[in-house]
Amino acid sequence: MEPDPDPSRFRDLMLDSEPGFEEVLRCVFGIQDHEARLYLELLNAPDSTVAELAETVDRDRSNVNRGLTTLMEKHLVDRRRRLLDSGGHVYQYRATAPEEARELMHETLNEWAAYVHERIDEFP
Repeated sequence: MEPDPDPSRFRDLMLDSEPGFEEVLRCVFGIQDHEARLYLELLNAPDSTVAELAETVDRDRSNVNRGLTTLMEKHLVDRRRRLLDSGGHVYQYRATAPEEARELMHETLNEWAAYVHERIDEFP
């Protein structure tokens, strides 16, 4: 993970007296609103396909695909291939468990804080 939460999102998060899980998720991982929504949807509907998610979140399949790719890069979603009885396969997606996502958020934020501390130590 790269220790670079978007500073504007971080500032907004600090100004919110009671940020929710979704706001913290977006800030720490630098993901967009629709990507956070995909993560939350997958918590409720594990093993969903792109087509199912596109219908649920009312977004184009290509947008859902890009969002899932981002979430996989952030280790918030994994993908499994399921063989179809009629031949071929389909990918199903599952959100990382909230407990593991929280741990990833702690690790990412700690890395970012260490990076900021290093920059501070470089001041004359």
